[in-house]
Amino acid sequence: MYYSNYNQSYYFSKRAVAYLKPSPKFPKIRGTVYFFDVPNGAEVWVEVFGLPEYTPATNDRPPIGPHGFHIHEVGICDGSNDEPFESAGGHWAPDGQPHGNHAGDLPVLFSNNGYARMQFFTNRFKVNNIINKSIIIHIHPDDYRTQPTGDAGERIACGIIKRSY
Repeated sequence: MYYSNYNQSYYFSKRAVAYLKPSPKFPKIRGTVYFFDVPNGAEVWVEVFGLPEYTPATNDRPPIGPHGFHIHEVGICDGSNDEPFESAGGHWAPDGQPHGNHAGDLPVLFSNNGYARMQFFTNRFKVNNIINKSIIIHIHPDDYRTQPTGDAGERIACGIIKRSY
């Protein structure tokens, strides 16, 4: 676990975790997303295994990967085999911003032989703001412009964000 220069008692005082559940089409996906309060925002750490391999776009189909990665409105990860995790609702956009600037718009995940790991800072939320929301990984990259979802395609993994002590 990486430790920054922040006072550890403050740094780890408010945190949350989401354990990723795979969709039926991608049963090998597993991973964890951690959220930590830090001064002026939150730090997000993600580690995922079993992602589908990158496939370049063709004339009739978008690329598989890098993978769209978002916070969604509802902390429920249910749905049908045809539309997995639809119960998670749309992208979390508490301030009404258009897609590409939603608080829930996160950087894409780059798969390296099915593995992705990333850590980043955001000033768009604190841990208390995202409890009982969901985190979703999509099959396609987010274009950060198509409204309202970024044309990221099928939802391939979902996790409910819960407070972690």
